[in-house]
Amino acid sequence: MQGFLGKIEHWIGLNSILLILTLFIPVAIILELTHANPVMVLLASAAAIVPLAAMIGEGTEALAEKIGERAGGLLNATLGNAAELIIAIVALRKGLIDLVLASITGSILGNLLLIMGLSILIGGLRHGYQKFNRENAGLDATLLVLAVFTLAIPSFFNQALEPDFTRVEYLSIGAAVAILIMYGLVILHSFTSQVTEGDPQAREAHAPTGWSTTHALIVLVVAVGFIALLSEFLVGAVEPVTESLGLSEFFLGIILIPLVGNAAEHFVAVQVAAKNKMDLALSIAIGSSLQIALFVAPLLVFISLALGNPMPLEFTTYEILAVSAASLIAALVSLDGRSNWLEGSMLLVLYAILAVAFFFL
Repeated sequence: MQGFLGKIEHWIGLNSILLILTLFIPVAIILELTHANPVMVLLASAAAIVPLAAMIGEGTEALAEKIGERAGGLLNATLGNAAELIIAIVALRKGLIDLVLASITGSILGNLLLIMGLSILIGGLRHGYQKFNRENAGLDATLLVLAVFTLAIPSFFNQALEPDFTRVEYLSIGAAVAILIMYGLVILHSFTSQVTEGDPQAREAHAPTGWSTTHALIVLVVAVGFIALLSEFLVGAVEPVTESLGLSEFFLGIILIPLVGNAAEHFVAVQVAAKNKMDLALSIAIGSSLQIALFVAPLLVFISLALGNPMPLEFTTYEILAVSAASLIAALVSLDGRSNWLEGSMLLVLYAILAVAFFFL
């Protein structure tokens, strides 16, 4: 089994995949300009965004090298979900609030069940039982559970406040402010706590890129510009695709959008798990979910107000149950500081069941 996985790792490199996907950038533009089939436009745009999101990650890494380990870790975390945030902003501008809310749920579920599951499965198949720093993973998981429950509170109380949308909106704004304060406290803790081996911020370190600051900024500007353009194509194709294929806007938001924005980072998580670096793999999976819950979701509430399409933090009961269960399971996996392939398999099975359930919802 180890030999087979080694061959896969040798023949399928992240850079090779990203280079191939880069070819979809002109393809998506041509398809959009020629008014091609919306399904083709959506798929090509989604594929093209993947390497651009990776470029943002590389540019962020290069800037992080210049400003120090702690500040660099914070910069990585802040810009780690830039592609998803851009797609969400475009969707909000077009009034697709359900798509944005579903993408928030899907991002958390994808990180905690799909990516953590794949990482633990692949790592377990290659190395058997794997150990990781239970204190760091446990702290991240505890913060995640708290963030998810805080994010869910407006959804429960909104049912009692409706149909008074003004009160619902004020509750969402108040919750968003509280969540951002919590995010600020997490940042404060990361800057004031003692640096130790496997530290949550230090764990995000990668090999030096060798890029200058100017090079990194140019890459970031170009990547963000193209992602904004391709997001217009992708979001514009959502409604025609849902009508032609019979899919719901909700399903596309909960499955497709999260995978597009974080595909490169997800690949890295699985790669490092295969190299027996479970601290980094769990940091990527849990840390990205934390970023969505504590920063992206409340930020989108204020962005929606600025765009004139207020987005209340109102998730369906099914979404709340799914995300709550996923966060609790992630916390349980982190308790003993050990993992094996069976735990990864169970996480993947749960993700598959939820995907099928949301397809029929």
